[in-house]
Amino acid sequence: MSGAGKKIADVAFKAGKTINWDGMAKVLVTDEARKEFATLRRAFDEVNSALQTKFSQEPEPIDWEYYRKGIGYRLVDMYKEAYESIEIPKYVDTVTPQYKPKFDSLLVELKEAEEKSLKESERLEKEIAEVQELKKKLSTMTAEEYFAKHPELKKKFDDEIRNDYWGY
Repeated sequence: MSGAGKKIADVAFKAGKTINWDGMAKVLVTDEARKEFATLRRAFDEVNSALQTKFSQEPEPIDWEYYRKGIGYRLVDMYKEAYESIEIPKYVDTVTPQYKPKFDSLLVELKEAEEKSLKESERLEKEIAEVQELKKKLSTMTAEEYFAKHPELKKKFDDEIRNDYWGY
């Protein structure tokens, strides 16, 4: 088996294991999306299976003696020589080294953005909880209680009253 074919089969097999099919399926809302997703998964499994069976086996060696008996020595030797002179070039990955640093830096940015997003989400959830609590208490809350929670507003209103500014 060629090294590149085996590598492709291994990568496809590992990719199939790392895909969270169940997690993605939970996100789908419509029946049509679920149907398309099932078709995609089936196609992926078929291609992965074909890669595993096709590229994971070594090709059978050619029985040159069998062909020499039926065709003749000179022609078979000529084909054997041509067959053995074929050199399949090794795959040299020149793309990954170029993009690996970029990808790694993007991963770092992603982690930072994720942390920032989680912090902002926590802050917003606290703010929502405060607003909901305020909404419940608003009908029975006095101005002093409200200003105790928001001293900056009390200062603003006191300044406006002190400066005889009534908003018009």
